[in-house]
Amino acid sequence: MKRALFIDRDGTLVVERPTDDLHVDLEHLQFLPGVISGMKTVSGLGYELVLASNQDGLGTAIYPEQIFRDSHRVILDVLASEGVRFDDELIDVTMPEEGAATRKPGIGMFGEYLKGDYDLGASYVIGDRITDIILARNLGARGILIQPLERGREMVAAEGLQEVCALISDSWSEIAEFLRAGVRTAEVKRVTKETDITVGVDLDGRGASRIDTGLKFLDHMLDQIVHHAGVSLNIEAKGDLHVDEHHTMEDVAIVLGEALIKALGDRRGIGRYGFALPMDESRAMVLIDLGGRIDFEWSVTFERERVGDVPTEMFRHFFKSLGAAMHCGLHIEARGANDHHIAEGIFKAFARALKAAVRREPFSDSLPSSKGVI
Repeated sequence: MKRALFIDRDGTLVVERPTDDLHVDLEHLQFLPGVISGMKTVSGLGYELVLASNQDGLGTAIYPEQIFRDSHRVILDVLASEGVRFDDELIDVTMPEEGAATRKPGIGMFGEYLKGDYDLGASYVIGDRITDIILARNLGARGILIQPLERGREMVAAEGLQEVCALISDSWSEIAEFLRAGVRTAEVKRVTKETDITVGVDLDGRGASRIDTGLKFLDHMLDQIVHHAGVSLNIEAKGDLHVDEHHTMEDVAIVLGEALIKALGDRRGIGRYGFALPMDESRAMVLIDLGGRIDFEWSVTFERERVGDVPTEMFRHFFKSLGAAMHCGLHIEARGANDHHIAEGIFKAFARALKAAVRREPFSDSLPSSKGVI
């Protein structure tokens, strides 16, 4: 199926005038920083490019058509000089008070894209106003909001659009890299006679995290991965804890590993390798290789039988299961005097190793292997 980028004009491609009644004319035409190189990048990613803009009162006395056409022609010509051409232009000329269905965020002028030929879930609306993100929701697409991060977060939160807005940025180079690399998310569900587990992962840390495994100390340890790896995790596990902790911890590790490796995709541009850190009197070292070969080494000794509600013997099994599900090499070594600190140090070191290994090198498409394949 086809994918589309629905791109706003004023405030997105060119700098918008200070008030709504000041239109972008030829004298004041100014491109957003980085937009030309950014658009050149995204034009080669397989999306159809659709210009979608509200131009209030275009063709009336308050907005003569010639003013629009003079500036619009220059915008299109400059982009075309870099090989960027729109496949379609959707321009609504109604005023806000008319309440026209064709006016964004209404979808009245997007009928051609609603017939089933387009994968709208894999398409994006790019714009500088919250109405562009509402339009994305109405289309069943994702939104990219061109705003400074903190202001953008406030705008999105005020409308409850966190799940729709995939990126907030005022940098076109960041937008282009985001679209080039794709969304690194995955959700995996596993149901057995012993457990029912769902894990959602966002390797780039967008969105809130929620962890509930039924084991409070395990929840605390998994929360270290969220904070120290910079990822988002949504983990819900229901297991036969009335029997013991084994099945729940094993299956959480398996599903988490499967979700992490699924979110990585083809692994192009990642760091691949990862970390040693101190945790009060203890220290932990975690070595990871996301090269597709399974190997596991464990050199950790606990003195206590349990830490919180988790048997210490289960930490080795948890990481062995996790490494196998991720198809990675995973070597873990830790020592210390406090078992809580040792366990927490291991999870923090794993998180840092994971962060280094999944980190994308900007604008790199190469596989991190001299073999050319992982």
